[in-house]
Amino acid sequence: MLYHLYEAQRALLEPFSGFAQVAAKVLGNPSSPLAQTPFSQRIAATYDLLHRLGKDYEKPEFGIRTIDVGKVQVAIHERVEIDKPFCALRRFKRYADDPKTLLRLMEQPTVLIVAPLSGHYATLLRDTVRTMLRDHKVYITDWKNARMVPLSEGEFHLDDYVNYVQEFIRYLQRRYGNCHVMSVCQPTVPVLAAVSLMASRGEKTPLSMTMMGGPIDARRSPTAVNNLAMRRSYEWFENNVIYRVPAGFPGEGRRVYPGFLQHAGFIAMNPNRHLNSHYDYFLQLIRGDNESAEAHRQFYDEYNAVLDMDADYYLETIRTVFQEFKLVHGTWDVRGPDGTVERVRPQDIRDTGLLTVEGELDDISGSGQTRAAHDLCTGIASSERRHFEVAGAGHYGIFSGRRWREMVYPVVRDFILAHQPATGGVDMSAVQAEADWMASAIHRDEATPARGRHRKAAPGA
Repeated sequence: MLYHLYEAQRALLEPFSGFAQVAAKVLGNPSSPLAQTPFSQRIAATYDLLHRLGKDYEKPEFGIRTIDVGKVQVAIHERVEIDKPFCALRRFKRYADDPKTLLRLMEQPTVLIVAPLSGHYATLLRDTVRTMLRDHKVYITDWKNARMVPLSEGEFHLDDYVNYVQEFIRYLQRRYGNCHVMSVCQPTVPVLAAVSLMASRGEKTPLSMTMMGGPIDARRSPTAVNNLAMRRSYEWFENNVIYRVPAGFPGEGRRVYPGFLQHAGFIAMNPNRHLNSHYDYFLQLIRGDNESAEAHRQFYDEYNAVLDMDADYYLETIRTVFQEFKLVHGTWDVRGPDGTVERVRPQDIRDTGLLTVEGELDDISGSGQTRAAHDLCTGIASSERRHFEVAGAGHYGIFSGRRWREMVYPVVRDFILAHQPATGGVDMSAVQAEADWMASAIHRDEATPARGRHRKAAPGA
């Protein structure tokens, strides 16, 4: 019923939000006669704020068109490599028509970034992806909004999450020989489980694991998020935050933890911070500080865009990670796609480097929660493990913003490179042929990323 009321409210506010948007543009346009009154700028700012508070936020784009590799600008084209019911494996294909740059791109490590499935879209890691693309071939898990997944696609469990990660790792291993995996926040737990299971079976495991700000052991320095999950019973969550998707969506009837409830929880954690941020935005509009106002819009376009999570996955995560601590107690069993049940044993991992990253001021995953992975992965030699605490960084600061780019990324880049085997050489004739094709294609306007056309490129480009 709550979901239906929310949708009714959203439908009611939509025309008012649209009107506020138009009014803000009219009153804020210097050439408009209505903008000549003394208070027009303040009224326009008020309407603009009302529009943003009432609008519906859709999934943003990654919007990464180009990056600089050295002194060369490289074009980026997004494409889906594997499309699963609840997740797409998205690749950021890099194009260059300079043979030296192309060779450099082809020799760089392959990294699978496992994005959180905890409310926001994978685009929350836009800055992470953009920075990693300088020195890596980058793939990311792009989780889907559960309300857009028909019931015919079945349920989605925490076990399925683990199985998806293993499938994606194997895909990259087949394509490139091996890969590195990087998990941010929530996926540190299922990623560690996925790699553990592969190691226990004797499969090839990723060359390195980078785990950033995740609840490997949520008992350590528990935060407000941890405390809520620990103090409420499983039944409380099932009875109070799980609803069925209403009519009008492909996932009609699916049990989910709705995105709007998650968003309310995000805001409730720091209400004063968000209130002050919106007031600052109002003042920026009045002053004409367009650069700061645009930064505010970009942040909240991302922050306010949320997705529904399948109920089974969400509830199992609460129980496994925050209530029964199955990973650290060694009692976690995962069911594979063939129905086989296997115990998660991180101590079986031996041939994978481990880097853990924590923010000094992280209020989502407390101090020591991610570092706990080292206590579990006892099979990895101490020389192949490293922990890095980011001074002055909160949760988002370890994967986005200045501290991520200047402090964290160099550590991550160097750790991955240290675990990347030397290449056996690349066929320069193939590189030159690929570069010539790209150059001619670009000149013919046949293969630019904007138009989305491409042919199969040389490995690693």
